[in-house]
Amino acid sequence: MSIYTIERRQIISKPVEQVFSFFADVENLDRITPRWMRFRIRTPAPVAMHAGARIEYTIRWRGLPIRWLTEIEEWLPGKRFVDRQVRGPYRLWHHTHSFKAAGDKTIMEDVVRYALPLGPIGRIAHAVLVRRDLERIFDFRASRIQELMGT
Repeated sequence: MSIYTIERRQIISKPVEQVFSFFADVENLDRITPRWMRFRIRTPAPVAMHAGARIEYTIRWRGLPIRWLTEIEEWLPGKRFVDRQVRGPYRLWHHTHSFKAAGDKTIMEDVVRYALPLGPIGRIAHAVLVRRDLERIFDFRASRIQELMGT
């Protein structure tokens, strides 16, 4: 299984408590996800975030409807949370969100480890489409966070 990694770092001009609170609200995920993905949260609101919480979504990827279920694996308020895919398009999806105070600003880091199914076909899909699409999603996300919170 080929495991890929995306790492992103962003400085946000808000205190860590405010930034973490923004990300702790599942409804904000829709605000930082590209419209072309047709992202929808299926879990009834409000979603209480804690280790073990499960959140179900639907997305569209290149026109294909996809159901996705994630679980919060680790929840350390103000510092870090980790979500992992329980069911969805990836063979592995493990996303660590870290937050660190830097005076009145916050350093936010994302590390996503992921793998695709289907062996050689998955590796080709990654090279041709998936890597580029994930980069676009995280670029959009960084831009929206900047608009919403300042960087």
